[in-house]
Amino acid sequence: MKKIDPDFVYLKDMMDDAYYPPHLVEKLKNLLVELVHFLEPENKTNDEIQVKCDEVTEAINSLQDEFWENGSEIETVARESICETIFCILKYFDIDIDSEEATRQRDW
Repeated sequence: MKKIDPDFVYLKDMMDDAYYPPHLVEKLKNLLVELVHFLEPENKTNDEIQVKCDEVTEAINSLQDEFWENGSEIETVARESICETIFCILKYFDIDIDSEEATRQRDW
């Protein structure tokens, strides 16, 4: 079983920006950690991985109202940070799905 580096930094640009409420960035991170835990056991098909990516993306979509309620939003910097983190995760596990496809269900 391949394990991601415990020092891997999720959502770096969001973590470094006070515009994003830390508790909501943590919620986003937890969703991405869930994706990593799904990927760690090998032998997943790209279809299975895409379904999980869709689930994670839809869960991120559902956090938008919480961001607005806290004076923030999932906008350009957040979108890029989320997609970059997903890209790095998929690349680490040698998965041939680009971040645009992986987040195809996004509405942010």
